[in-house]
Amino acid sequence: MTMLPREEAARAILARNDRGGYTVPTDRLYPFQWNWDSAFVAIGFSLFDVDRAYRELERLTEGQWDDGMIPHIVFHAPSDTYFPGPDVWGTRHRVPTSGITQPAVFGMALRHVHEAALATGTAGATERTKALFKAALRSHRWWLNARDPEGLGLVSILHPWESGSDNSPAWDEALARVPTTTTTTIRRKDTGHVDASMRPRDEDYQRFIHLVDTYRDCGWNPERQWAAAPFKVADVQMTAILARSTADLMHLAETLGTDEEKAELSRMHDRLRAGLARRWRPDLSRFVNLDLISGRDIETPTQAGFIPLVALALDDGQRTAIVAEIERWLAGMFAGVPSTPSFSPAFEPKRYWRGPVWAVINWLICDGLRLNGSEDLARRIEQTIVQAIESAGFCEYFDPTTGEGLGGDTFSWTAAAYMVLGRRT
Repeated sequence: MTMLPREEAARAILARNDRGGYTVPTDRLYPFQWNWDSAFVAIGFSLFDVDRAYRELERLTEGQWDDGMIPHIVFHAPSDTYFPGPDVWGTRHRVPTSGITQPAVFGMALRHVHEAALATGTAGATERTKALFKAALRSHRWWLNARDPEGLGLVSILHPWESGSDNSPAWDEALARVPTTTTTTIRRKDTGHVDASMRPRDEDYQRFIHLVDTYRDCGWNPERQWAAAPFKVADVQMTAILARSTADLMHLAETLGTDEEKAELSRMHDRLRAGLARRWRPDLSRFVNLDLISGRDIETPTQAGFIPLVALALDDGQRTAIVAEIERWLAGMFAGVPSTPSFSPAFEPKRYWRGPVWAVINWLICDGLRLNGSEDLARRIEQTIVQAIESAGFCEYFDPTTGEGLGGDTFSWTAAAYMVLGRRT
């Protein structure tokens, strides 16, 4: 197979960021294994090294808690270049981890890796997939028990970091209720690696760490955390990714699961899709989050409003409306769907999750557009992402108005996205 112009460089980045079976997002800025980063990276590895793709997921499950949660960070090896480290989290898992989670891309990745294994005749694939399938199912059970105890069909985040969209303007109102007081000394390391204008503000960080303090004081017990949480948002991006991963586990269960597991996954899938469907707002032409503390919809426009495309087959009216809305967000942009649209008062094209374009987010949106019959728009978006990467490099994110590369460089999931999206364009 002829490689894309920069595919060899993309593979080299994954090799550079390999730490012995797991991949760091980028050196120094993120020196550990991150949950959803590794899931996307495993999909990238599956294109040329299936064994290594399996290993990425297997190393991630080393951090899985006994209750099923897969944490957002696994601290396999010490590093002093990141805050907050394992001493701040104070979890008691057998492997040092954080105490919160991230979007459940794991099931999506497992299906990709398993199908790549079947296509290449990889030895031992069935046994490895079965073990990871069991881990994924335990994770999905945790999500529905711990983060949807009221049966809304929507899973909630208790910390903005869990969303993956750390300081999105969608959290501004809910986060403003969180005190800035902390019992932890904050020693930010991120602004030593990346310009402060691209990162969350100090006040945001104080609130982030207040939440960590609160949940650490709960002993990381899910019931106590749910009761104590000063930040609690039913997140459509998180729910949609979980629903899509559930569908992928259902596919795997047809050959690898028991009848009971098939039925359980089907019930999960129905519950999540029904919850998501209720979050459609025709006046906004997108889906919206729900602040469970205030009881109000969060109408701030962010990329999360389009992620349910990966999990739902919309009706004709919804499809027409959401495609027109995405086109509106693309108007005047150099590359991709921004994390916040340029017409929003909250738009900051260079600040983390408040405007920049992320390759993996556009990957998800394009998958959802294809599911809903918008192949041409998906391909057009993918082409702009590939072009931005080829122009600016494998950066963490990009200024949507100029294509300038921002944040960390030599970024693992951007390299994985380039390999996947580039083969589609």
